[in-house]
Amino acid sequence: MGTIIKSVQAFQVTWVENEPPGRRTAIVRVTTQDGLVGYGEASPMLGGEHSLGIVRDFAGSLAGLDALDQAVICDRLLHKYVKLGPEGAVTGALAALDIALWDIKGKYFDLPIYKLLGGAWRTELPFYSSVGRNAGRTVDETVRAVEERLKSERPAAVKIRLDGDRTRQDHDIPGDIAKAKAVRKLVGDDFSLAFDANNQYSVGGAIRVGRALEELGYIWFEEPVQHYNVRAMGEVAQRLDITVSAAEQSYTMQAVVDMINAGVRMVQPDIIKMGGITGLMQCAAICFAHGVELVPHQTQPTIAHAANLHLLATLMHNTKPAEFSDPSTRMHVAFANPPIPENGMFKVPSGPGLGLVVHDGELQRRRS
Repeated sequence: MGTIIKSVQAFQVTWVENEPPGRRTAIVRVTTQDGLVGYGEASPMLGGEHSLGIVRDFAGSLAGLDALDQAVICDRLLHKYVKLGPEGAVTGALAALDIALWDIKGKYFDLPIYKLLGGAWRTELPFYSSVGRNAGRTVDETVRAVEERLKSERPAAVKIRLDGDRTRQDHDIPGDIAKAKAVRKLVGDDFSLAFDANNQYSVGGAIRVGRALEELGYIWFEEPVQHYNVRAMGEVAQRLDITVSAAEQSYTMQAVVDMINAGVRMVQPDIIKMGGITGLMQCAAICFAHGVELVPHQTQPTIAHAANLHLLATLMHNTKPAEFSDPSTRMHVAFANPPIPENGMFKVPSGPGLGLVVHDGELQRRRS
């Protein structure tokens, strides 16, 4: 029993005319000898080209292998390319491959991925609206941006992202706190809010902002200090009462464990950065063993989003809503059923594999 890999293709997709390479989507398509096709997606940093280059390097070696052996295939490739990091490009490449192979596995058995992972605790998931680019907005502009998302999406929670210059540490703490206060006033005392600093504070600055967020009733404080300073992240987490989250920029299970051991109690690895569905399921087991919340980071609207929903559906302790980042419909042209919110919820796709119906001709036409 099995389904043999025929080819692996890695390419960028350009969605709008003259789109720069860094805005394109990194796609991996795996085709089997019996005609099954699986789709995966790599991290979009710089258009994912660095990860696609690695996929192109190993693509030929996968022909003739059983697509159902996805864990063995990905582990072998991780250790083949381990000296390149392994964090970043390598794990992004393997995440895309892993998702594509899970897509094939689901189609082979004619089951949605969540069934193959052990079943869903729920097939409709609440989400939070992740509202970005607020470092460059005034207080009033930030409030208006949040207000627009509340009206159009009906989220269960809202996260304010700064998305500022990480080299300008503690640049405008009073202004950041003012934005947090204004958004709290907009939504009322009982609505769930989170604040993403995007690594812009010193330890002292993070504690100052974190105390203000505690007073305002925010439920988590995301990446207050530089992600690579694990000790500092842990210090902030242990000194504040508000839940401090991190690890969206952790690319291996070991890096996530380091963050947990430092004192972080909510981790946010990204399905297209650290090992795909297999990697996040391993993280789920680690988090369950350590009593830590797993709230995956997720910004992509189609393939990665569908994969993330399948994973979230299987988590018994799914403590926070799914992330819905700044919305974009530019990729919908290539999908008959892109994941979109309905009545404040995302439905987990129920079709085989990822459950996405892909217009492959559109992907081919827009291939870069």
